[in-house]
Amino acid sequence: MNRAWKRWVPAAAVPAMIAAGVLVGSIPARAGDPLPAKSPAEVLTLLGQHSARTFSGTLEQVSDLGLPELPAGAPTSGPASPGSAGGPASIIELLTGQHTARIFADGPAKMRVQVMDRLAERDVIWRDQDVWFYNSKDNSAAHLSLPAAAKDQPLQAPDQPAPSIATPEDLAAKFLANADSSTAVTVGPETQVAGRSAYSLELAPRTDGTLLEKVAIAVDGQTGMPLRVTVSARGQAKPVFQAGFTSLSLAAPEDAAFNFAAPPGATLKELPAPSMPGHPGKSGMVTPGHMPGDAPELQHHDGSKPAVTGTGWETVVGFPAPPDGQGAQMTESLLKDPLLSQAAVVVPEGRLLSTSLVNVLLTSDGRIFVGMVPADRLQAAAGAA
Repeated sequence: MNRAWKRWVPAAAVPAMIAAGVLVGSIPARAGDPLPAKSPAEVLTLLGQHSARTFSGTLEQVSDLGLPELPAGAPTSGPASPGSAGGPASIIELLTGQHTARIFADGPAKMRVQVMDRLAERDVIWRDQDVWFYNSKDNSAAHLSLPAAAKDQPLQAPDQPAPSIATPEDLAAKFLANADSSTAVTVGPETQVAGRSAYSLELAPRTDGTLLEKVAIAVDGQTGMPLRVTVSARGQAKPVFQAGFTSLSLAAPEDAAFNFAAPPGATLKELPAPSMPGHPGKSGMVTPGHMPGDAPELQHHDGSKPAVTGTGWETVVGFPAPPDGQGAQMTESLLKDPLLSQAAVVVPEGRLLSTSLVNVLLTSDGRIFVGMVPADRLQAAAGAA
């Protein structure tokens, strides 16, 4: 998979962009045929060997983290968080409810993602050197010509809303990157995803210092493709997050799927060539698709590196306050957003945005602490910083 595809849109408090290029064209196992038994190491090997890039399917993401759901039609813009391209409502939209996308891929240079919002559709179409962004909500389109020298660099489309969805491929990679000696890796009961038989690779932290209870990765028994990622939090009867295919075809999509013509009346914008390494497109927020273990890749809005305390699943990432004493003003501005104000509770250090899986502490002086840990761990990190 071309690494650039994960980063077409700004990642402001959203998972990595819909990724493609993950499976081998093969005949799926019939539902009644049990898969041969495999050890965790064998399932990991199977997962790591998938490589083909032709498929189409529908992906569904469901979140139930205990946050208030964004009302239909509510705006998703507002005061931005550090390094973000969207406001607090965009964060809450991601972390609540259900999101659906259709994905088409045919080789490394033909990909399309259609994210179905509640009242609109957003598309990203990549064909060879041309990339199109379209938002039906305001009938706007943008075009980007991709230089060959930049195809493996992070790309940013200014003012284009980021699809609020993550692929099992990207999520599995993030969680597996955090799996070390502190993680128990087992193979659970066989499962069915999008009509395909899959192994259930389960990751469970060997510590009580995290909100995470278990991650189950459904690995296709034939291709090794991650078909679904299910996240369970401690003390919760139901999964708090799940992203997986509800339908999947390994046949090459029709070529017309990668064509784009702006609808009548659409506003058109030509985007500048993508910036090279060092541009500010990477996000500093931790989300289900951007795990605390990624801290070395994160940057504060002013380019500074965050402070990292703890290890593995107990990692806490702390972002410094903006320079020139603007931290308190930034926090005050963020809390003017009614959605964030409703979701965040007052604590001695500032405001706490608490979910079943991830906690975010906004201090009164503008610092931000994030982690899949209990709130008192964030408060302790803030006090020690």
